[in-house]
Amino acid sequence: MREAIKLAKESVANGGGPFGAVVVKDGEIIAGSSNSVTIDNDPTAHAEVNAIRKACRKLGTFNLEGCVVYTSCEPCPMCLGAIYWAHIDRIYYGCNRKDAADVDFADDFIYEELDRPMSDRHVPILAMLRDEAIDAFRLWSEKDDKTEY
Repeated sequence: MREAIKLAKESVANGGGPFGAVVVKDGEIIAGSSNSVTIDNDPTAHAEVNAIRKACRKLGTFNLEGCVVYTSCEPCPMCLGAIYWAHIDRIYYGCNRKDAADVDFADDFIYEELDRPMSDRHVPILAMLRDEAIDAFRLWSEKDDKTEY
């Protein structure tokens, strides 16, 4: 956790956001990163996502079972989703989402949006061309040599 906190502090000093994260396997840090949203002009470049990407490259896998993540702040919904998709075993966090909101990093609007029906969300979500799009799922289900994830 101290490494994640250190990365968060270094990020602030270097123009990034105040977040850091490390991925650990068998007691060894596999990868660590900080928030680089403004540095990389990438809204997905949160510390946890960056650390997961690095860990996957280093381990040569998209499945991080057996790993844990230490993050300087409770993960936002996007990062939480990435952690689940990566199959990480456990999350340790420092600050909570209220601490983040207190310095203008509020995620509550996303949690609230997820609870709303799609028709009531602030960003319109509209279905189209399902009959064509479903073909990709058909092809996937028929594929014998697919890599499940």
